[in-house]
Amino acid sequence: MIDARRGVLFPDRMPRFHRVPPTPAAAELVAWFWIPEWNLPRGETSRQEVVAYPALNLVISSEGVQLAGPTTRATHRDLRGRGWAVGAVLRPAGAAALTAEPAALRDADLMIDAPTLVDEVSAAMAGDDRHARAAEVVSRWLAQQKGAVTDADVQANAMSQLLMTDSGIRTAEQAAARLAVSLRTLQRMAHRYVGMPPLAMIRRRRLQEAAQRLRDDPAADLSTLAADLGYADHAHLTTDFRSVLGMPPSSYRERI
Repeated sequence: MIDARRGVLFPDRMPRFHRVPPTPAAAELVAWFWIPEWNLPRGETSRQEVVAYPALNLVISSEGVQLAGPTTRATHRDLRGRGWAVGAVLRPAGAAALTAEPAALRDADLMIDAPTLVDEVSAAMAGDDRHARAAEVVSRWLAQQKGAVTDADVQANAMSQLLMTDSGIRTAEQAAARLAVSLRTLQRMAHRYVGMPPLAMIRRRRLQEAAQRLRDDPAADLSTLAADLGYADHAHLTTDFRSVLGMPPSSYRERI
């Protein structure tokens, strides 16, 4: 099971956050739903900072439907007033239902014209058992958009699951061998379904793990942490932190 909060840089600053599984009909399309709700005093802003999973996200709110592409750096969203969002971390098969070029959405997003979906999710979020009902609405909509899931979709899902969860996979070559495909096939699959190279997906998982380990143990030795996660040395871990989070591990540790 993937920790849905692993990419949240400052979990204590999150609003109420719910994780909901997809319905069986959308199990190959959605990894999980994340549903935040907030109600902030007038004039107050809550900045939510994340280093996202290497995946596309479908986000429904009262403002519309957004397909957010894979990111190359940490991102943030400023919350104000009162609101909610229903987000779906898309598995590769689910992403393929909505775009044929995920790489074109890297560090970008696309608004989807689906007013009926917005209305149905808004109605679900206004009632009892709102989180499960909202997830059911979006699961059904995605299943309708996708249609049949192909063998290639299932293989791409297996690739994503491996790269997002297996800390023993540290190179694209290892991933290709585990999946019994060529390195070139793995690279094409990652580009077609995720929009990021396999190595970038592996590096994202390692960086998320590094940040989570620092949150769990702020006094952790950085050289030991780097070695445990497969970085060549402390300097490579620091470089990864700077390039994605915009700060070295020591500064992140001070902000936790």
